[in-house]
Amino acid sequence: MNIPESKFPRVVIVGGGFAGVNLAKTLANKDVQVVMLDKHNYHTFQPLLYQVSSSGLEPDSIAYPLRKIIKKHKNSFFRLAEVEQINPETNEIKTSIGNLRYDYLVIATGTKTNYFGNSAIENNSMPMKSVPQALNIRSLILQNFEKAAIAKTKEERNSYLNFVIVGGGPTGVELAGAIAELKNHILPRDYHDLNPDDMQIHLLEGNNRVLPPMSEHASKKAEEFLKALGVQVHCNTFVKDYDGKIVATNSSLVMQSETLIWAAGVTGAPVKGLQANALIAQANRYKVNRFNQIEGYDNIFALGDIALMETEKYPKGHPQVAQPAIQQGQLLGKNLIKLIKGKALKPFTYYDKGSMATIGRNKAVVDLKHYKFGGFFAWFIWMFIHLMSLVGFRNRVIVLFNWTYNYINFDKAARLIIRPFKK
Repeated sequence: MNIPESKFPRVVIVGGGFAGVNLAKTLANKDVQVVMLDKHNYHTFQPLLYQVSSSGLEPDSIAYPLRKIIKKHKNSFFRLAEVEQINPETNEIKTSIGNLRYDYLVIATGTKTNYFGNSAIENNSMPMKSVPQALNIRSLILQNFEKAAIAKTKEERNSYLNFVIVGGGPTGVELAGAIAELKNHILPRDYHDLNPDDMQIHLLEGNNRVLPPMSEHASKKAEEFLKALGVQVHCNTFVKDYDGKIVATNSSLVMQSETLIWAAGVTGAPVKGLQANALIAQANRYKVNRFNQIEGYDNIFALGDIALMETEKYPKGHPQVAQPAIQQGQLLGKNLIKLIKGKALKPFTYYDKGSMATIGRNKAVVDLKHYKFGGFFAWFIWMFIHLMSLVGFRNRVIVLFNWTYNYINFDKAARLIIRPFKK
């Protein structure tokens, strides 16, 4: 790997997500050598992936080079690699580009799409966990519009214009709202020969309400906003099968659709090599203590979505969103320095800043500790927080410009089929 030997302890970070990046920033220019590994050379701002898939933003607006984040950090290195196995007995990891010794290992690999063992859905649906997957969805949506314009039969045209989104969490709700805006503002102007009323957007949720992690007030407002945009919401509905054309559910609902977007859940993405009891199999997450140490190991840690820390308030672990990952990464950086110096570690306590979701233009819901509200003000707060959370000044400027342009012109400027998608 060509990582130089150092007089300082080596901290290896696996994963360049929110947890890994914040840990690397906290350790910047400290008396440690930091090596970050990731299979991509960029950090992805996942909360805005749905805007890439719905033509609202270009991918470089929400992605930031990992090397650029650490370029001013002395003793910090990045390598483009996939970690294949951990050898805790020798304090080494095996990667796609060679082996590497560590003094402290931090696993921040996040999650992957959970298909709950349904291979048909896995093979035929569209996931949205990465920038390439978001671009695939964008291409497929636009290709469907083009195919619908030349379809020979009404049945064929409706199949291309029928979009099914599975999962009524924040990702599914936000994506459904964004696709509805394509229907309401783009389709009538760009495709004069298509009837916007022929385009159907179905949101399927297995629970009895959308946005299950949020308050009932937020769920109710979100469903109202979705229905106002023309989205058909189906609660208590599970997808049993999808062959690429026909969606079969647990009810009598059967739909013909060329596009099923799967946003129904995630599962951890662990690395091989640790003892079996370190992993909670049901959640596929590492069991960690209040210092984020993996059970059974003193020098191996897990952060963010891959870590399950049981506390009195969160007996099933913290929510798999950005804030716990950010806060854990920042605290672990400070704790590692204390550990090296032989000082007492500070236990992690999650500060819940609230949750929010946007459903479209002027429509969002926000849950704070003492306040719950929706509408324009919630939408404005959602935009401000997401804008300021982006990595890099350039990305903030570009996203702000795109949002302003889209808002004034009722437009989505990134309607480009750069890389055609083939099922």
